[in-house]
Amino acid sequence: MVALGIEELLTHRRDLLRGRRVGLVSNYGVTDAAFRPVIRLLADSGEWELAKLFGPEHGVRNCAKEGEKVGFSIDEATGIPAYSLYGDDKRPSLTMLEGLDVLVIDLPDIGCRYYTNMNTLAYCMEACASSGIPCVVLDRPNPLGGIKREGIILQPTFSSFVGMHPIPNRHGLTMGELAQFINARLPQPCHLTIVPMSGWTRDMMHPDTGLPFVSSSPNTTDLAMAVLYPGTCLFEGTNVSVGRGTTHPFEWIGAPFMKAHSLADWLNSEGVPGVVARPVYFVPTYSTHTGEVCEGIALHITDIRALDPVFLGVKLLQGVAAQSSGQFAILGGEEKTMPFLDLLAGSDHLRRYLLEGHAMDYLEEAKGDLERFNDEILPYELYRS
Repeated sequence: MVALGIEELLTHRRDLLRGRRVGLVSNYGVTDAAFRPVIRLLADSGEWELAKLFGPEHGVRNCAKEGEKVGFSIDEATGIPAYSLYGDDKRPSLTMLEGLDVLVIDLPDIGCRYYTNMNTLAYCMEACASSGIPCVVLDRPNPLGGIKREGIILQPTFSSFVGMHPIPNRHGLTMGELAQFINARLPQPCHLTIVPMSGWTRDMMHPDTGLPFVSSSPNTTDLAMAVLYPGTCLFEGTNVSVGRGTTHPFEWIGAPFMKAHSLADWLNSEGVPGVVARPVYFVPTYSTHTGEVCEGIALHITDIRALDPVFLGVKLLQGVAAQSSGQFAILGGEEKTMPFLDLLAGSDHLRRYLLEGHAMDYLEEAKGDLERFNDEILPYELYRS
């Protein structure tokens, strides 16, 4: 079984924290293989002082809705001050870091550029560089594995908190590898130490690790959601529900104007590897189309290795647009704002191709960039197949 970075730290690298005042960037959804929260594991050690907590999106308690600001609090379980990195500021200030000897980061990722934890990681490394505090990143598996990559490399003009770095939609990296890649590009790199996993290889997807799947955010409900997310999340830039406000976010997509059976029949006839669609009806309790009956499809993964989620998402965007009788719409772009689809896609090319009726060109144009990225990232990879 794979041993996580937190387990390697506590078994072999306690010297990194011994006798120090420690800050921890994490939440109660982050555990070891025995479901013990990392916060408690570090707080209960008598060899160092866990002095401050820092919560990413959704907060230290991991219960705030997506996009919801979180404020300062005192963590009830430990009595430790909990600072928000998803409130008025998304990076720790020098005042927040004052008095710390080291900042530890243990955040999960689900293998996708839009997942905001990697950007919290980057801001924390920048803050560590400014303050002179060492940064220790505890590594975790990429649930989508470390071999396949999909999408385009994000263009700098489209940088945002759902995509800050020049990586593809599905990046095939662990958080430790991302940390090394990002740190090398900072104007002032931080003093970075990665505590790698043992037993993980690039060809491993989550079921191969022997580790339990623990929900890392309120809408990261299960492994199927994590696998589909790099593709279905693109619909968040449109007037189609991705199933937020249901029990199957990012596994169901739909809208009042969609036709469930015809869309399911169309996708199944396309023979997309690794997935089957069935017609579904749902009523979101919040977010897009709140309280309305939506027709759409439920996506069922039949082969986790065969499925290319970004390919699936782009194909579905074009299929839904073609079958919506003109009611499908891309959101945003009013006045000086940039359409959210562009921020997710990393450029305006997907939107333009979609409106022209050939969205798949978005992936076709990415092939050369992906080949270059595969070579560029090699010095930062910590694991081999």
